[in-house]
Amino acid sequence: MLEKYPQDWLTWYDTTERKWHSLRAAKLTSNLVTVAFVGGIIISLLSYYGLLNYPVRRFYAVELAFSVLLISEITSLIFTLSHSVADSVGKQFEVVSLILLRESFKELGHLPVELAWDTAILLELLPILTDALGAVAIFLIIGLFYRIQQHTRITSSVEEQQDFVRLKKLVASLLLFAFLATGLYSLADFVYSGQYHNLLGRFYTILIFTDILILIISLRYSTLYLHLFRYSSFALATVIIRLSLTAPKYYNVLLSVSAGLFVLLVAYGYNRLNRPATSLLKS
Repeated sequence: MLEKYPQDWLTWYDTTERKWHSLRAAKLTSNLVTVAFVGGIIISLLSYYGLLNYPVRRFYAVELAFSVLLISEITSLIFTLSHSVADSVGKQFEVVSLILLRESFKELGHLPVELAWDTAILLELLPILTDALGAVAIFLIIGLFYRIQQHTRITSSVEEQQDFVRLKKLVASLLLFAFLATGLYSLADFVYSGQYHNLLGRFYTILIFTDILILIISLRYSTLYLHLFRYSSFALATVIIRLSLTAPKYYNVLLSVSAGLFVLLVAYGYNRLNRPATSLLKS
């Protein structure tokens, strides 16, 4: 009986992941983003003509579409965690780059329709440009991060590697349920109170503890300093990302780009120092 439930759970996880990465799921995600975009345009038009007593920004449709896309990317991030911790870190920065792009569109919505090109307007354009340039910087950093990444096995046997993967799948499952629960709570809170609380901030807070849990689990298979430093650094990068989500303008970009450069430097140093032990198996 005790052996049956873990196997059933692994089957459920693998089936769910396979369905998520299927072409059907990709089409469904595209349809949801499209519906959100068109719905946002309709809401914006109704608000503009006074038919809806709810003021919205001009680029509200883009913000809404990006929000749906971010939820999809976060779900992919969770599934990536069970395969490669390093790739999941890369996914985290992909999400951050999309958040910065969404913030740029949000700031554009605050600008007046007719621009008077004076000093005041130029100052209002600065947050838009910094968020956009920050997104590009992270895009380039993560591209380099993926290119130099060398997946190494921290376990000493295939059996231990499979056991490590199963434990990471368990953690990923718990994270998936936590994300769904957080999303439902945020939605209910918005419906009843009319106030929106940062879902991404809550998720990244949970992700910090998840990364630390992965670090603790990895101690079962290796206490080598290089591995400990790598996993600890990834957890620290998640902390910096979490801080960037609530940081003021300019500081959010500074923190995000700094975190990206940090993991890039860690990956480069780890690969150089651990080069003799590299293998094709992912850690």
